[in-house]
Amino acid sequence: MSRKIELLAPGGDVNAVKAAIVAGANAVYCGLDTFNARNRASNLSFDELNGALRLAHEYGCEIFLTLNVVILEHEMGALFKLLNQLVNTTLDGIIVQDLGLFNIVKKHFPTLHIHASTQLTTHNESQVEFLARIGATRVNLSRELNLTEIKILTDVAHKCDVLTEVFVHGALCIAFSGQCYSSSVSVGNSGNRGRCSQACRDEYEPTAMGNKHPLNLKDNSAYFDLPELVAAGVDSLKVEGRIKGANYVHTVIDSWRKQIDTFVQTGNLIEDDSSLYKVFNRNFTNKFLTGDMTKNMFTDNPRDHSFDHANEKNNAISVVQIYDAQQELSTQKSEIDSLVKKKIEFLDISKRELTLEFSGQLNQPFTVNIIIEDKNDITLSNKNEKEPLRFEVQSQMPMQTADKSVVDIAAIDKRFKSFSNANFEIKNMDYSNLGNNLSIPFKELARIKKQVAFLLNEGKDVLAPVELPKLVSHEKADKNKTTLSILISDIKDVHLCDLTDGDVYFKLPESFRTDNDKYINVFLEHPQLIPWFPAVLIGKDFDEAVRLLEVAKPKLIISNNTGVAYKAVQMGIDWIAGPLLNTTNSYALLTLQEDLNAKGAFISNEINKQQMRSIKRPNNFKMMYSIYHPILMMTSRQCFFQQTVGCKKPRIDASCMLSCKKETTVTNVKGISFAIDKQKGGYPSIYNHEQFLNMDIVTDYADKFDEFMIDLTDIGSGDKEKLDKTVLLTHFQNLISGQTQAADQLNQMVKVKTRQQYVEGLNS
Repeated sequence: MSRKIELLAPGGDVNAVKAAIVAGANAVYCGLDTFNARNRASNLSFDELNGALRLAHEYGCEIFLTLNVVILEHEMGALFKLLNQLVNTTLDGIIVQDLGLFNIVKKHFPTLHIHASTQLTTHNESQVEFLARIGATRVNLSRELNLTEIKILTDVAHKCDVLTEVFVHGALCIAFSGQCYSSSVSVGNSGNRGRCSQACRDEYEPTAMGNKHPLNLKDNSAYFDLPELVAAGVDSLKVEGRIKGANYVHTVIDSWRKQIDTFVQTGNLIEDDSSLYKVFNRNFTNKFLTGDMTKNMFTDNPRDHSFDHANEKNNAISVVQIYDAQQELSTQKSEIDSLVKKKIEFLDISKRELTLEFSGQLNQPFTVNIIIEDKNDITLSNKNEKEPLRFEVQSQMPMQTADKSVVDIAAIDKRFKSFSNANFEIKNMDYSNLGNNLSIPFKELARIKKQVAFLLNEGKDVLAPVELPKLVSHEKADKNKTTLSILISDIKDVHLCDLTDGDVYFKLPESFRTDNDKYINVFLEHPQLIPWFPAVLIGKDFDEAVRLLEVAKPKLIISNNTGVAYKAVQMGIDWIAGPLLNTTNSYALLTLQEDLNAKGAFISNEINKQQMRSIKRPNNFKMMYSIYHPILMMTSRQCFFQQTVGCKKPRIDASCMLSCKKETTVTNVKGISFAIDKQKGGYPSIYNHEQFLNMDIVTDYADKFDEFMIDLTDIGSGDKEKLDKTVLLTHFQNLISGQTQAADQLNQMVKVKTRQQYVEGLNS
């Protein structure tokens, strides 16, 4: 086998990075204390990142930095400052969620390689094509996909010169990544900002099936699926775990390294996976990967399963047997700890010591000798002293007697002290061999400094800082008009079209019957309806969504899926980005407009009044916002009903999506109930008990938004009272037109409501 299979390890702190390197990782992904989707990890400082880069590269390992959160407008200055630093490191790639970052990097920092985060929910072919178009060099595919789907997407990616990576080990989210708002809604900490509070691991009141943790999945492990992943063409096998410690990382990476090497060399697998059970796990499942989604994917224990597994492995039943099994595992854990500490003991990421020797005499060149030493100057393998690195840079002209400006200690210090930075600590600046009252042109001195910087930067030019460009905020097309649009999902509500002058969107399901024209006919018979596409469309459902575009030929669509949008653009169909694309800044709007020809976008409902204030509208671009809707907390490819009310089917099959229409509730230990809703053709979803109702924005930002939208579907309403949609629509139209009594009428009508996100927004 000649193709490289990358093993990609998590590095939540310095020791975890070191453990991954010595265990045999080909690459490590880690984060700083900002713009990072694992804020609960210890993470790295910028100095530590530079040290980790040097160490990793000595061992032939790459480092990728996570910038995998949505970015707020007021953070752009800090983001540009960081990117200006990163381009002058030897970083191997950045992992990105925010669409705005693609625009920024492509225009201003093109030397950085972009990896599309799993938070971008990539699950169909055209999403891969879109990400390639905006600059992604690799894509982390959605972890809910099966092997067949992974192979199809990988084939497309390779045609676009893009690599694919797949999560093969570690924690599983019950929700589609990037489409979970449970933490944001419940406690104000968004998963799109790295602050997930793991509501899916919470305890709930016992369900009808007796489960207290009905949303808790086992951990993912594809340890025995390696041949199929290789056959699918996957380029990188990714291990989850940036909040795990060095012992976990070393154990898992070492196990996977041996598995990969054995398979490459012999074509066979190691059949023993017991080492994976010696560190934190919730037991293991590979059911997403195999496409066999059963209730066995769940476990009612969200805590560490390693000690339970030790009991099971040893058939420990009695008190004595259990004690012995626990002691044996505790001993093994201690041995792992000692082994890892010993392996990483001499791995040094501290700044290297830099000596600069300046010399020059009359009619001789000005010379800088550069000496680089590691503080810990012994190698891990043989404890021999390392030889310092030495370089020399000379002027292109001899030194002359100074007429005015002298190249003296002060002049040199002013230019060369800056090399005491994230990579180096200046140990000594030696001027003993420098003559007095001599000079060379200061232009030549600047050239020498630039050459020294080049050598210290591992042979890369040091790039000048890029200024944050000032964007112009364009006015909306009609400064005096804001329209009201509505969203429906039942053809019975089509009469509402006659009651509004605004657009009427028709919400499409996530699953379609193959070659069935039901929804195509909806738009052919009611051309005033505008198709509204969901965030997740996989396999044949994506194909059917594309067929709808081809046959119905709508003039405009709303899409929460970039794959559908990409196809629409190819067909000459205008489109607007839906609210589930998580748009939070001006640069994301530019990416949508410039790379995908979007005509407008909904601004994310996760951000607050202040956070949306300075978002700047591109020219000829609509800005929209949903002011009334059920609050989606999560959408899953798994079934919520097996663990709650029960289901006779042992596993999810093709008919479940199309035919199942169930609803129930789960209640947390605080007594708050959440609606579980499964529409025909939809994925199981959980909704907040409150309805989102934000009337303040109508007066706060009437000049900013072209359109406000209200959701008049019954999806996610749970057991809440069904409201008269005609009356509701009338009140909202009165609100938009400025009638003061409308707000009171809506408050009386909508009893259980919140605008918390508009007040609190996303935590920085």
